[in-house]
Parts: sequence; structure tokens; C-alpha cells
Amino acid sequence: MTPIEIALEEARAAAARGEVPVGAVVTDPAGAVLGRAGNRVEELHDPTAHAEILALRAAAAARRSPRLPDCTLTVTLEPCPMCAQAASFFRVRRVVFGAYDPKGGGVEHGARIFQAASCHHAPEVVGGVREAECAGLLRDFFARLR
Repeated sequence: MTPIEIALEEARAAAARGEVPVGAVVTDPAGAVLGRAGNRVEELHDPTAHAEILALRAAAAARRSPRLPDCTLTVTLEPCPMCAQAASFFRVRRVVFGAYDPKGGGVEHGARIFQAASCHHAPEVVGGVREAECAGLLRDFFARLR
């Protein structure tokens, strides 16, 4: 299973729990999964419990290190400014994401964290991976809420 497929699986599981369907996975250079998660904001009553943060924390714990310089963070939605900053702090090598987020994104939209002068580490960024499928999960989730 590819990293984006794992992230999509986590996003679907998040939706099934009533969470916004965002999933993330952190992989090492060999493709081994170090951490994976879906949003748990509602479940944990924690607005910082985004999929990216949870996956990065799990990977850092697995590595027993606060930095992940050779790792890739793959997520179904463009990271928000908080998650983009976390990716920078964890020093990930690459951020790969599916759907773009013109309203809340922090990488290609909004704050553009990695382009800010205050950003200490800017990873390589690849956006739009299986974009339609990732965006469809979100669109369907919010349509059901309306």
C-alpha cells in the first residue's frame, strides 16, 4: 500500500468516527511506516489533534528523536499553518499532500509557512497527489452534515 493509500485509509476511519476526514502517515526512506493517524479533534477534545500532528508524534516516538530529517509526511489535505509549522519543527524531508485547501491551508495557501522568513526548515513539497479522491472524501463528509 502506498503512503497516500494509507493516509486515505486513515481519513476514511476518521470520517467513520465523526471526525473531519483527514489522514496522515510518516514514512522513512525505505517506505516503512513510522506513524499514521486520522483526525481525533472531537474524540480527544483537542483542537491540535490533527492527523499530521498525531502521525508526526508517533513517528518521533518510534524513532526516539524529535527530528525526522529523512522522513516524508503524506497527508490527504494541504496542512494547515499549525501542521505545516510542526512539519518544519520535526524537520521532515518532504511533505506530500492530496487536496489543496484554499481556505485553511498553510503551505500553498494562506500563511505559506515554508516561505516565511521565520521558517527554520522548509521541506520539499508535492501537492495534488490523488487530489480528486482526497477532496471527494471531504466534500462528501461535509455534504452529509448539511
